[in-house]
Amino acid sequence: MRLAPPLGEYPVVELRRYVLHDGVRERFATYFESLFPEAFQALGALVFGLFFERNDPSRFTFLRAFPDMDTRLAVCTAMYDGPLWREHRDTMNAMIVDYTDVLLLKPVSPGRGLLLLPAVDVVEEAGGARGVFVAQVFPAEAGRAADLADRAEQAFAGYRAAGAREAGVLVTLDVPNNFPRHPIREDGHYLVWLGLVENDAALAPLRAAAEHALPALASTGLLRGAPELIVMDPARRSRLRWLDEWSPAAAALSPPRAAAARP
Repeated sequence: MRLAPPLGEYPVVELRRYVLHDGVRERFATYFESLFPEAFQALGALVFGLFFERNDPSRFTFLRAFPDMDTRLAVCTAMYDGPLWREHRDTMNAMIVDYTDVLLLKPVSPGRGLLLLPAVDVVEEAGGARGVFVAQVFPAEAGRAADLADRAEQAFAGYRAAGAREAGVLVTLDVPNNFPRHPIREDGHYLVWLGLVENDAALAPLRAAAEHALPALASTGLLRGAPELIVMDPARRSRLRWLDEWSPAAAALSPPRAAAARP
């Protein structure tokens, strides 16, 4: 059995936005988080977050990540050729309309990878994951996503000042897709900012900060389209969630948060 790497070393990231049939999202999430997070972890990957997008009730979004591209191939091959998926694939696939809206990403720099939090304690957190998760997706000019991130640092500082907990700053990982059964988007380069706020009251200042930052970012000439702000509610067992105390124990899981991607 392939051993999982130390927690925190998952710089190859997939932001996966599935479109589901009407009315099945809660059902899909229950199956998914009951069957698959620990299975991925045992193979060497990690499911960081599971989310319900607010503006589209058909959208189920999740973040999974790998130590490197070779591990991505090994994990996906083992999972999707393995007995767990074979047993449940008909149930899962029957609820999916589209699974191709996927960004393959890497940390923009060391220390800006996905925030790694402890798994939800199903006893102590019986109510499930809390908080609001936000992704801001910036279409960047070709090869300029990292430059756009540099120019956006003032904006991101404003998001943090507005009360958001930054959960990652990622850019397109521009390498061939080594598991073509799972397509990834090839429509250009992207910068993605991820963050958490405690509740809807805390979401309002973040929205305002994002709106305030847009004119300056547009003036850089590095955007090739309007950014998308995606507001999501964590599913019950999403690791990425709001914690009342960002404890040393939580921080110790991922020192540093991420390394540069190893394609």
